[in-house]
Amino acid sequence: MATAKPPARKAAPAKKAAPAKKAAPAKKVAAKKAAPAKKAAPAKKAAPAKKAAAKKAAPAKKRTPNAAFMKAMTPSPTLAAVIGANPLPRTEVTKKVWEYIKKNDLQDKAKRTMINADAKLKEIFKKAQVSMFEMTKLINGHLK
Repeated sequence: MATAKPPARKAAPAKKAAPAKKAAPAKKVAAKKAAPAKKAAPAKKAAPAKKAAAKKAAPAKKRTPNAAFMKAMTPSPTLAAVIGANPLPRTEVTKKVWEYIKKNDLQDKAKRTMINADAKLKEIFKKAQVSMFEMTKLINGHLK
């Protein structure tokens, strides 16, 4: 675009001297702009096709689970009142807490990211209301 502006500035004095010269460079500039645009368009079409192929290939690979998340953790007695006393991986602990929250309708009606703690959850969270993002951090303190 920087190259397009200087010819326009030079074109104003050229009108008075020779209008024919102005027309010829304008066509060359237009031709130069059109050619790269055409080259860029097919390249953009080709790139999404490659991305789509890469996305299809990625799910074929099987992911190995992270051992830290799959390690069975023993819940504290207060957390055991909500999810049970059996050792569970962190992922399962979070799922069980969410089951408890949904079953007892503890999500805030106005702001769904907030959880209103009942008596059992208040012992774990130490607050009447917590954010769903803060919840896992507070639960981790009750796992060994």
